[in-house]
Amino acid sequence: MTTPATRTDLRDSLRRLGLEEGDVVMVHAGLRSLGPVLGGVNTVVQALQDAVGSRGTLMAYLDWEMGVEPEDFEDARLRDEIPTFDKRTARATRDHGILAETLRTWPGAVRSDHPDAGMVAIGPRAEWLCADHSFHYGYGLRSPLARLVEAEGKVLMLGAPLETLTILHHAEHLADLPGKRVVRYQRPLQVDGERRWVDFEEFDTSEPVTDALRASSVDPFTRIGEQCLAEGIGRSGSIAQAVSHLFDARGLLRRGVAWLEAYPR
Repeated sequence: MTTPATRTDLRDSLRRLGLEEGDVVMVHAGLRSLGPVLGGVNTVVQALQDAVGSRGTLMAYLDWEMGVEPEDFEDARLRDEIPTFDKRTARATRDHGILAETLRTWPGAVRSDHPDAGMVAIGPRAEWLCADHSFHYGYGLRSPLARLVEAEGKVLMLGAPLETLTILHHAEHLADLPGKRVVRYQRPLQVDGERRWVDFEEFDTSEPVTDALRASSVDPFTRIGEQCLAEGIGRSGSIAQAVSHLFDARGLLRRGVAWLEAYPR
């Protein structure tokens, strides 16, 4: 029988990995890989808070659990029934795991306004991280990702695969690449007291952003993450049973932009 990890165990392991008092850290988590944890996901959040202290801030990627496929937006009958986005109640997409949804409902949580590129944060810099999130190019210069880098923040992959490094969508935005695919779509929002379909524009984040990258035999985000670990921009360690990684956000972003721009076109 496996002894469950405790809050103290997790805090100490996170500190050994490199989390420090006052850090601003974006967390991606595959909690099943941790194994049993005494107190479950709430204990994980508390251990993260312990690791960064009262001056630290946690952030996670939410998206929005709509229960629809892209083609459903073209069905007039379904379109009228698609729920209006309300950042106070809209659940995090299941793909991002239970940690994101737990942070969304945590006391004092702040959520950015973007329904798809939205982030949640808890801590003293939460309001600043999530403020003024642009509806156009929500992974770009007016995004919580850009502010994470500005804050000299970190990115924690807590048992999560490197291919889910969301900050590298910010690298895709910044990289000088020909042929970046752009998507335009609408979402139902509450505007001036009434439901309206609002236009959004983004670089395509559903797949690597250019056709050349999409055709690659390797996952770009995984390869960038691996290079950062090899170059000391990140470090690896075990948190409970999970292989985990901690990156310097600015260093990861710079390496990501450089790697993308150097990729054969």
